[in-house]
Amino acid sequence: MKKSILTLFFISFASLCAKKLPEISIEELEQAIQSNKVAILDVNGENSYKKGHIPGAIHYSSEKNNLKQLLPKQKDTLIVAYCGGPLCGAYMKGIKAASELGYHNLRHLSAGISGWKKAGKPISKP
Repeated sequence: MKKSILTLFFISFASLCAKKLPEISIEELEQAIQSNKVAILDVNGENSYKKGHIPGAIHYSSEKNNLKQLLPKQKDTLIVAYCGGPLCGAYMKGIKAASELGYHNLRHLSAGISGWKKAGKPISKP
């Protein structure tokens, strides 16, 4: 039974990866933030996070063991993961973790923190 559940999980995750993860634009993310309808995962390294992150973003690397407590209880909540920019693939760690917790409304901010800053959007620092 345990083995079949694990197999089913990996098949589900592989299909998520095989499909192109839907992207979210900076403007769409701003609207979701303003309406308080999003959880954001910053999948950058600690130094990058300290230099500035999207306001309200959870630092994945330091909080990955606490995501169950930090993410909203509603599994249909919009979860957005980002990393450095369009060529960075680290965001998938956050997407995988959220998927494992049962979240299914997953998006990628491909612009990353570099695009967010370039657009002149506000940043937070710890």
